[in-house]
Amino acid sequence: MATTRWRRVLSGGFAGVVAAGVIVVVAQPAQALTVPPAKGEETVTSTVKFSGSRDYGMKRVIPKGLGDGGGGESQKAVFELADGATLSNVIIGKPGADGVHCLGTCTLRNVWWEDVGEDAATFMGKSASQTMTIDGGGALNASDKVFQHNAPGTMIVRNFAAQGIGKLVRTCGNCSSNPQTRHVRVENVRIEMKASNVVSINVNYGDTARLSRITMVGDKDRKVPICDKYNGVKKGQGDAKKVGTGADGKNCIYSASDIIYQ
Repeated sequence: MATTRWRRVLSGGFAGVVAAGVIVVVAQPAQALTVPPAKGEETVTSTVKFSGSRDYGMKRVIPKGLGDGGGGESQKAVFELADGATLSNVIIGKPGADGVHCLGTCTLRNVWWEDVGEDAATFMGKSASQTMTIDGGGALNASDKVFQHNAPGTMIVRNFAAQGIGKLVRTCGNCSSNPQTRHVRVENVRIEMKASNVVSINVNYGDTARLSRITMVGDKDRKVPICDKYNGVKKGQGDAKKVGTGADGKNCIYSASDIIYQ
């Protein structure tokens, strides 16, 4: 069991249990998302690559020379996790560059992004059985995507909060590896406005998104789509085309009671 805290003046939190083979996000009520205080700082000038487990003890890692933190595609990752690796208790400072790359099954536990760059984290690798699990933590200021799902397999996001984002999760709409099937699970997540949508998937490739206990803060008119559906394409064939939105019991799987508005 993992517990993560978000604070305004008072505190709130998230809790959840990691499930094999999925990305899940889970949240309990809180307001005004803020990053926890850092316990020291470290500057990195090249991508930190590792296998096994690394626990930074809530240190802030500041990327230098890896990218400007904008939306450009040429930025480098701050961390690169080998298959089976776990990254825990770290704050990725500004500029966020291209965040975290997972080269197979991996776990991000209580990882925070102060200012998301190109993406907060990207799921890579080649096995349909691999799982990327994001358990706890939070992200601020993602102009486009928070989590990019480029690989086969399942992404689970749980115990997570985000504020001021485009999409929380996007399965790749125009990767060179397309077509392939990708799965997403988002549970107990808190999203504070602004946001463009929660999840975008490619229904023509058989992608699925299962969502539950999603708290939307500041969307009083309920305009932010929860699950957008696209027809994906292979790289070089243009852009993915949006073909629908909303729960359908097949690709976008959730009920009205799974979405909470505050």
